[in-house]
Amino acid sequence: MGNVGLLLVGVALFVNGLVSVGLVSGRGAAPINLFVGAAQVVLPTLVLVQSDGDPGIINATWPSYLFGFTYLWFGFIQIFDIDPRGFGWYSTFVAAIAAYYALKSLGTDPVFAVIWATWAIMWTLFFVLLGLGIAKAGRIDLGHFTGWFLILLGIPTCTVSAILLLNGIWPTSPVAGVVALLVLLAATALSLVLARRSAGREDVLPASSGLEPSAVGSVPQPA
Repeated sequence: MGNVGLLLVGVALFVNGLVSVGLVSGRGAAPINLFVGAAQVVLPTLVLVQSDGDPGIINATWPSYLFGFTYLWFGFIQIFDIDPRGFGWYSTFVAAIAAYYALKSLGTDPVFAVIWATWAIMWTLFFVLLGLGIAKAGRIDLGHFTGWFLILLGIPTCTVSAILLLNGIWPTSPVAGVVALLVLLAATALSLVLARRSAGREDVLPASSGLEPSAVGSVPQPA
């Protein structure tokens, strides 16, 4: 069931990326966040109920709650315009867990180590944008960079991975890990290029729809 939830997460990241670059409104994306967030809470709970306390199943399942809470919380932010700073700081906890699993998986599953590292980067970006309220890094608009990063890597790291896992064809060789790392680096570079190109474009949708700090809620700037 965990892979079924992962299958759905890719589209949530993809749509949230579209929100961040101004192609979809926040309220328009809220339903997918609520649906996927609910699935990422309900499905792991069903797995745990049937696990008979098996430590292996528990350890493989409980991280799903971190992401389920993410989508539910973000969906509520989009609907009710809640102050996003709490969500931003919560994202540091998710990023730390993801980084831990990346290191833990390195020797046994290098592809998933890269995937966990990718998720750690995503949730770190959420922290920087929404927890710290930092919208730019030099000439790079972090909201647009985050959006393109989610668009390019959300479905590959989640939906594609789930399909491979469900069909029992998951690669675990070091070569596959290197390929995954190269894909991450290429997507990061492309996200930077696309962010530079799209940052100056005026959004045709309401500014309150994106991941930018001023667009998700009122984030007072430090005096």
